[in-house]
Amino acid sequence: MTSERPDMRASDAERERIAETLREAVAEGRLEMDEFEQRLDATFKARTHAELEPLVRDLPVPGAASRPVAGPVAGRNETSGGWPARIGGNATSSGAFAFWGGFSRKGRWTVGRSFTAFAMWGGGEIDLREARFAERDVVIRCFAVMGGMQVTVEPDLDVQVSGLGIMGGFGEHSKVEEEDPAPGSPRVRITGFALMGGVGVERKRSKAAKRRLQEQEQEQERLRLSRPDAGETRKELG
Repeated sequence: MTSERPDMRASDAERERIAETLREAVAEGRLEMDEFEQRLDATFKARTHAELEPLVRDLPVPGAASRPVAGPVAGRNETSGGWPARIGGNATSSGAFAFWGGFSRKGRWTVGRSFTAFAMWGGGEIDLREARFAERDVVIRCFAVMGGMQVTVEPDLDVQVSGLGIMGGFGEHSKVEEEDPAPGSPRVRITGFALMGGVGVERKRSKAAKRRLQEQEQEQERLRLSRPDAGETRKELG
């Protein structure tokens, strides 16, 4: 990996792309865990391209000869380019309202610094898995009166839930194991109250994230079977 301007200052998005390369490398068995941790620490301390480049110079990139510090990863959209790449821009929505009906905020949208949602005798859906964030710190206020609201987030998003349920529920549940917040993740605080209704916060991977995990598992299996001792292992199993 080379750069025409090694002295150029690195951005958060560039550091996150390098971190993603390292995560893929350790998942594929190319790096030992201690070396991965050392390189990851150096990545987030790096200030210039010259400091970043040596960290992934010896690591291949699937489908490409090399991975530049800048520029998007081929075949991936911006939602998989790391959290820093999803912070910034003008909010496309700062609130939602439902009365005897419903509302939905999902897909590609930009969450404002403060987002307020209200549902009475109705329901609402707030899906942050493909969203952008106008700022790093976001507050989402959810108010449900004899209605329901569902907030869906990715497992590694930094989320704090502090709502109140009165003859109802306000809380977090998950279909996947909660992960530590990823480096550069926005900080999202979800608060409010539910009166004779419910507000649920669910950690759930998007279809794109599930597909990437499946591809990584398939690649790990392919590499395992391509090792010199794989044939002997198969004979022993046979």
